[in-house]
Amino acid sequence: MSGGVMARRHFLVGAGVGTVVVTALPATARADDKDVGAVEDLMREHGILRRALLVYSECAARLRAGQRLDGGPLSRTATLFREFGEDYHERKLEEAHIFPAAKTLGGPLTAAADVPKSQHQRGREITAYIIGATANGSIANPAALARVLDQFVRMYRHHAAREDTVVFTAWKDSLTERQLDEFGDKFEEIEKAQFGSDGFEAAAKRIANIEETLSLGDLAQFTAPAPPRA
Repeated sequence: MSGGVMARRHFLVGAGVGTVVVTALPATARADDKDVGAVEDLMREHGILRRALLVYSECAARLRAGQRLDGGPLSRTATLFREFGEDYHERKLEEAHIFPAAKTLGGPLTAAADVPKSQHQRGREITAYIIGATANGSIANPAALARVLDQFVRMYRHHAAREDTVVFTAWKDSLTERQLDEFGDKFEEIEKAQFGSDGFEAAAKRIANIEETLSLGDLAQFTAPAPPRA
């Protein structure tokens, strides 16, 4: 560990049939394990949120097709997005640390920080709508919900991609290696205070359970067909 008071997370990723198992290991478990740095942590958290977006897209498609859909998995996904994405990742990390630092760099990064923050607020409004629309496990207005899900997915795909490739990159480049290590430790402390344990691992399990409920757990089913012959 590089100066922090807490051991960084280490992960063993093993591929099974259609599954990926992520297991937390102690810091001394394997010499070739690598620390999870601050920027990697932010991007992995985006990975959880992107999986939630995939659930939203699939549910929206089923609703548009007139399929009967249990609102429970959608409600659980929105709750996960609120707790892990909005209350933790957005408020405690991005808005508290990343965006203020990005704005001090000036130029295009000022807008690159202001626009995502306004989109965070719109996302919270949409999350509240989804939770309300699925509160009883039933969906009163499937067409309206499908439209809202599609709009949220479109916004957040652009949002997360710009953060990953513009905001996070500029923020990282503005820091020394020591400062970046300190942020890694700080982010881990915030995560532990928020969730009492490894929030990423818990969120990964939650989204995996939702995917299984909706028959989305097998990655192989999403393999694209071969293109047509020329």
